[in-house]
Amino acid sequence: MSTTTTTELTLGKALNAGLRRAVAEDDRVMLLGEDIGKLGGVFRVTDGMLDDFGPRRIVDTPLAESGIIGTAIGLAFRGFRPVCEIQFDGFIYPGFDQIVAQVAKLHYRTGGAVKMPITIRVPFGGGIGAVEHHSESPEAYFAHTAGLRVVSCSTPQDAYDLIRLAIASDDPVLFFEPKRRYWAKGPVDQELAHPLPLESARVVREGTDVTLVAYGPLVMTALDAAIAASDDGVSIEVIDLRSLSPIDHGTIEASVRKTGRLVVTHEAAQSGGLGAEITASVTERCFDFLEAAPARVTGFDVPYPAASLEDHFLPDLDRILDAVDRVLGRRNSLTGWSAAK
Repeated sequence: MSTTTTTELTLGKALNAGLRRAVAEDDRVMLLGEDIGKLGGVFRVTDGMLDDFGPRRIVDTPLAESGIIGTAIGLAFRGFRPVCEIQFDGFIYPGFDQIVAQVAKLHYRTGGAVKMPITIRVPFGGGIGAVEHHSESPEAYFAHTAGLRVVSCSTPQDAYDLIRLAIASDDPVLFFEPKRRYWAKGPVDQELAHPLPLESARVVREGTDVTLVAYGPLVMTALDAAIAASDDGVSIEVIDLRSLSPIDHGTIEASVRKTGRLVVTHEAAQSGGLGAEITASVTERCFDFLEAAPARVTGFDVPYPAASLEDHFLPDLDRILDAVDRVLGRRNSLTGWSAAK
């Protein structure tokens, strides 16, 4: 009789399962963060772990992000593999200096003698109607910093696999979790023999007309756009970037060589964002294959707005489909609709 190890979990519960397994399998793994113990975290990702593993493994910290990261650096020096939770994306800035000036550089500074196997979990992005400093997308700051890995999950299975891979990595990892997807459910195989490597992108829907690259909270939106476009006879290939640094250029370029068109979407502001890096790299490496200039669908270059306005700020299905029309030559960004070709 066949058996299955697949269960239906929310993304938040999948992260909980991955963290539990990492702590259970390696005595060097410990969790640090604000309210992660008794409360189980604001989003309940560490729910029940204090009872199961005790206060020496699941550590409630003071409200001091610089202190959390600094403590993790000391633990890493002593051979531990700390996992830090930054309660909300906008709270990471007090720890920014520790991350970019110390965590990212100590391995290089010591000629490889010191490893920094630190995982920094960051709930990020909008869509939950939160107040100021609770809906930001700071990933580009860290993707720009040599010495850091930056990843983002989009599904429960990927959340489970990626968190375990991040903790097992000897490199420091910024782990961005799409907070508005914490409650999205999906199948999770906790005994998957060969999960996709930490640095690999994933083709989540194959297509032939347009390559659409997304990550984190917008992967689901990109898939919805692909389904909607198929009703109009347009075949969109959707790529979940997963690794924001390093970027899996090979997967993206192989897709663009097939489709000849590229759209990139993310919630972060456009200027200096990951979309700029990806479109520039594709233009450099795949210029002869492009049928149109790449397009970006992003947040705007403004501070994150009040909750009542966030639907206007966040990329949605209509904005993505508009960009698809532009790269297909069915809409001009300046003059509106053009004659169908």
